[in-house]
Amino acid sequence: MKRTIIILLTIVSLVAQSCRDYLDFKPKGVLSSEQLNTPEEIDKMVIAAYATLSNDFFLSQMASVPWIWGSVRSDDAYKGGGGTGDNFDQHIMETFNLLAPTNGQINDIWIYLYENLGRANDALRRMENMTEANYPNLKMRQAECRFLRGHWHFILKILYKHPVWVDASLPKEQLNTLTNDTFISDELWNKIAEDFQFAVDNLPLVQEQVGQASKVAAWAYLAKTRLYQAYEQDDNNNVVNINQARLQEVITLCNNIVNQGGRSLSPDFADNFLCGFENGPESIFSVQYSQDDGTQNGKIQLATGVAYNMAPQFGCCDFLNPSYTMLNAFKTDQVTGLPMMDTYNNEFLYKINTWANVNDLSTIDFMSQTVDPRMDHTIGIPTHPWKYDPNFVTTKSWRRVPEVYGYLTSMKALEHYNSSCFVKLGPFMGTSRNADIIRYDDVLLWLAEAYIELGQQDQALPLINQIRERAANSTGRLVRNNGSPISNYKVSSYINGVNCNWTQDFARKALQWERRLEFSTEGVRFFDLVRWGIAAETLNAYFTKEKTTFSFLKDAFFKKNRDEYFPIPQAQINFSQGLYKQNKGW
Repeated sequence: MKRTIIILLTIVSLVAQSCRDYLDFKPKGVLSSEQLNTPEEIDKMVIAAYATLSNDFFLSQMASVPWIWGSVRSDDAYKGGGGTGDNFDQHIMETFNLLAPTNGQINDIWIYLYENLGRANDALRRMENMTEANYPNLKMRQAECRFLRGHWHFILKILYKHPVWVDASLPKEQLNTLTNDTFISDELWNKIAEDFQFAVDNLPLVQEQVGQASKVAAWAYLAKTRLYQAYEQDDNNNVVNINQARLQEVITLCNNIVNQGGRSLSPDFADNFLCGFENGPESIFSVQYSQDDGTQNGKIQLATGVAYNMAPQFGCCDFLNPSYTMLNAFKTDQVTGLPMMDTYNNEFLYKINTWANVNDLSTIDFMSQTVDPRMDHTIGIPTHPWKYDPNFVTTKSWRRVPEVYGYLTSMKALEHYNSSCFVKLGPFMGTSRNADIIRYDDVLLWLAEAYIELGQQDQALPLINQIRERAANSTGRLVRNNGSPISNYKVSSYINGVNCNWTQDFARKALQWERRLEFSTEGVRFFDLVRWGIAAETLNAYFTKEKTTFSFLKDAFFKKNRDEYFPIPQAQINFSQGLYKQNKGW
């Protein structure tokens, strides 16, 4: 017995010594927190903060193409996929039926956004003890991180209305003491604006490397923040005032970009959605993607990785289907060339003949109805070439469940299978093409919107016409094998007293229509409707029309004063031990 105990003690002693030796060993390639507090390492942490922009996936869209949150929840697009049960949480979001604070994806996106925001704050904390003497780029790096922090807080704000404001001043171990009602809505907008203003004050007009935030990008994001803030909401999400002073700020900031930013519209709308045209004249701030960069799969955009159709070259998964109402919105009056804003949805532009025969290609003659060319840049329609390839023609057989979602397929954010940016990962697809967060067309339309709401609609007229003129000139790639146009295109500028009466009310309607066409399926539409205070009436009218054809929308209904924002995730309320307060209506 004694002998056994001695042997056991010897073994324990040897194991203990081995553990001490192992635990005292510093593995190669691992840095302590203190070792990161140098200019060289902080620069790397700033790069890591930028990297969060591209950490997206189709369930965690955060920066590039937020199609679930901004298109599927609007009259822009259907969820698509294999049916309503395929990613059922998204079906719930689309119909606003059974949506609850316990929805898993609502909690997931909250977590992802705060994780990304945390990287910017971590870098900022490490800069607090630095000086410009030992870190000459201090102010610029702080500005870049505050720009990124502003970006993430902005997304949280438009999704949840009352998110938790998190800056770098509070130690990590005290973050669980924060609440989401420290600031009222307007104060939270000001906090976000302060970050962008710091970026404006400390960033150069032009950066050394593409992808870095610049003064131009900061002007743009500050303008976007002030524009959203201008539409003041009460506690029930009703727009109760449009702040004129905020609109004037928007005008000043946008004019800075127009006059000093060195940006312009690309000559062809298609350039914004093609590999090889990234960081062009229209791009103000974009997510930089890559492949063959030394990592396993490259840094590719996967947010739309399930939006490719069922053509043999793709084979999965047919999400993000443009709605038939959205297709109709591209109609133009055959005489004036203007949008048919009041009658566009009287009948479907694409006739639904039968769900039974997916190979039936019969449809109306698209040459008999004039349309805006942006239709064929945005929507894949049976018998029409897909992604500017006359030999790659969309067919009904490309659809996964046409009896549920119809025959229209996405195109804008996707790649042709022969594109050098196209990447296939198992059943999913991705792209190394950059994704614009802010483009110059956005800035022109923000500027026009501010002028209109200030009663200066005459100033807005040439801005909106710039967008329409570019659309009219974007037909070069929209041809068939014989060189004939795919559709009958007709787009005209607004001419006061000739083809329209350019009053404030008409100009507002024209501006809202132009944004609808320009940014269709890009994840913008829902947030525009909420900002303008017209989400409930717009979406419920859409549901009433479309549910007569598409039964998956039969229970869809937007509840005013609730559905403008996601609820605060119940899991986060529980985690905070009740410090977080739920949004009104939930």
